[in-house]
Amino acid sequence: MANYTAADIKALREQTGAGMMDVKKALDEADGDSTKAAEILRVKGLKGVTKREGRSASNGLVAAHVDGGTGTLLEINCETDFVAKGEKFGALADKVLAQAVAVGATDAESLLASELDGQKVSDVIDAANAAIGEKIEIRRVARLEGANVVSYLHKTSPDLPAQIGVLISTEGGDEQLARDIAMHVAAFSPTVLTRDEVDSTTVENERRIAEETAREEGKPEQALPKIIEGRVNGFFKENVLLDQPFAKDPKKSVAQVAQDGGAQVQAFARFKVGV
Repeated sequence: MANYTAADIKALREQTGAGMMDVKKALDEADGDSTKAAEILRVKGLKGVTKREGRSASNGLVAAHVDGGTGTLLEINCETDFVAKGEKFGALADKVLAQAVAVGATDAESLLASELDGQKVSDVIDAANAAIGEKIEIRRVARLEGANVVSYLHKTSPDLPAQIGVLISTEGGDEQLARDIAMHVAAFSPTVLTRDEVDSTTVENERRIAEETAREEGKPEQALPKIIEGRVNGFFKENVLLDQPFAKDPKKSVAQVAQDGGAQVQAFARFKVGV
């Protein structure tokens, strides 16, 4: 029988995050050598990573960091909500977010390729896959810079970490106004900031659908131009942040509220876990 103690088991579990039975088996196989046992656990765990590649990682959390005029937003995914609300996954998210901030990452690819504690972040994620036993992936990263950047994180369930995260960059106005707009973005999920950012093909398609629908409804020919424009404007109000009716005062658009507050919205980013 291999020579190891309960303290050795505890130390190896804390080092690797593996379960007790897996640690005992590894120590038995390594004849009590903790270093070898850790290698055995890592090899077995990384084999499991390959098996998990086809699984869906649709749970997880969104985290944010703002320092002055720079904000970073991160979505990190796992397979189950049980893992998403666990301490290990939360600590991993904090570590990865700090790395994203440190290297100025603007996307997941650059973050994964960066060096953290002597190894690539992609290797850190693989090790977490092995230790936690679920597929874990960094899905998205956003970075905003501006005169004033604020973040807002929203929990869709009280027992889960934040599932929706928003960054807003504004110029002028105060922090409360920027935060109110960030909360609006979380609730109403705009896709672009201004009408100019909507692809022209998409606009023409909406215009065509509006015309065909109006004709199908038997609307009079002379009324078609006004009806079509009204429905296209309705599309913009659903998708364009500055055109949307403001959550706290639907009689005004977000653009009007920002202007009244002496602010200009420069950019935003919104992540929802799994969407």
